[in-house]
Amino acid sequence: MQEPNQERRNLLKGAVATSLASLAGSLSLGEAADAKADPDLIKRENQKEGSSDWQLTRIQLDKRDGFRSPKIEGYCSRQSVAAGEPIDIMVSTRPAQEFKIEIFRTGYYDGRGARLMKTLGPFQGKPQPVPQPGQKNLHECHWDAAVTLTIPDDWPSGVYLGRLSTLKDKTGYGYWQSYVVFIVKDDRPADILFQCSDNTWQAYNKWPSNYSVYTHPKGTQGPWADVSFDRPYAKYAQIYENPQSVGSGEWLCFEFPFAYWLEKHGYDVTYCSNSDMLTPEHGLKCKSFLSVGHDEYWDIRHYESVVKMRDAGVNLLFFSGNSVCWVTPMTASSDGRPNRIMFRGGPYGGKYKYAEARERDNGPFPHRGPDEGYLMGSRNVDPVNGGGDWVCELPEHWIFENTGMKKGDAIPGLIGWEYHGDPPADIPGLEVVAKGTALQGGVNPQQWTATIYPGPKNNFVFNASTIFWCQDLSSPPGHMLPWSHWSRPHGPDERVQQITHNIMRRATS
Repeated sequence: MQEPNQERRNLLKGAVATSLASLAGSLSLGEAADAKADPDLIKRENQKEGSSDWQLTRIQLDKRDGFRSPKIEGYCSRQSVAAGEPIDIMVSTRPAQEFKIEIFRTGYYDGRGARLMKTLGPFQGKPQPVPQPGQKNLHECHWDAAVTLTIPDDWPSGVYLGRLSTLKDKTGYGYWQSYVVFIVKDDRPADILFQCSDNTWQAYNKWPSNYSVYTHPKGTQGPWADVSFDRPYAKYAQIYENPQSVGSGEWLCFEFPFAYWLEKHGYDVTYCSNSDMLTPEHGLKCKSFLSVGHDEYWDIRHYESVVKMRDAGVNLLFFSGNSVCWVTPMTASSDGRPNRIMFRGGPYGGKYKYAEARERDNGPFPHRGPDEGYLMGSRNVDPVNGGGDWVCELPEHWIFENTGMKKGDAIPGLIGWEYHGDPPADIPGLEVVAKGTALQGGVNPQQWTATIYPGPKNNFVFNASTIFWCQDLSSPPGHMLPWSHWSRPHGPDERVQQITHNIMRRATS
């Protein structure tokens, strides 16, 4: 294992040569902005009429475990799909009954939050089997598809929700609902590449009852459990109760407020899944890369892609917490579809003390990743969770322009429920722009740091150091404010909005 200084040199210097060599014969970052660029696409999309009825209204959870919705539930055959490509939607109803699927694109849409793109059905539903636990407690469904949807050419990139609704229940008066979720991707040059943290959604998904990477009998932090994307998303299982999360992963909880805010202000944004970042090609066409919310699980290829993007001049913006924590190898499903199974392969962190502790306490692991601090500017620490205020440390920095903030001014509750700290002292030009103390469980103090450092091509890397950042950007329909460790964010805050504008405008100029 490399020493920290050598690792820094590899990441901040040697990776430049590696990434440039890999780009030989291809388009440069600037040259990639070809005829496919369409900077007004999102503005035009959000001028279309949104839907006033896209949320889940009636959800019935399993009475025993309280996570899945057996009346109607489903999943998609792919995490992301491009226009012109097919995606299968698998649905189970219990008992057998008719249902329909409404496909919505989430966005701003004059404050409504989503637009109805297509209604499918009615279909005759049937109960589909819950798989028996496989090797490493894997639950991989092999359900029949209700429909194969080919994505129309005019559907823009975004996060799409399919609302599944039974047409009636046995009373004749009721109906039951849940979501499926998928990302429509593209390869166009854009100002912003918004990466959804869907590996982390799946890592914590307990469907059908108690089967996540955290629930193996051998322990909660080891490499023992595999999880599959071929299963429904159960209700979000961590820090708070959010009924809109049934089938939608963590999108509406910890990421949608950021997308809603970006689209409200007409930013040129395109979307992708974690698995789309296993290669850097699309990211190299974009000016900035966003990690949003809870972005804990990264395949090592994903990490290498983002290093190449930084070294080619892409701005990296970590509006997230507990990010790049676990090496997450992705493998094919049993029928060969790529990147459908994942597990906790080992810690990032190189020889950093907390990575060593994770190995000591929960290993042995088959993988070890580099020190994520040399990518993000700040690291995963222990404890990594808690709650606190986001406190200005460097008010003269350009990120605070027009906020009126002074040193020591605090944004209440913005730190949580996980964060970053202990920035590497030897990153050239790194600045700590905000710092403070979070309390784990309201008792144990831990220090967090928000940082920024210059990249090699007049770009920069920003780390907000909190999962909760998007909570203070907007409060769209379908979203609920979280709280954890006896602390909560307050919702939209003009200072957070202005800081984010400052960063996004610099990153996309």
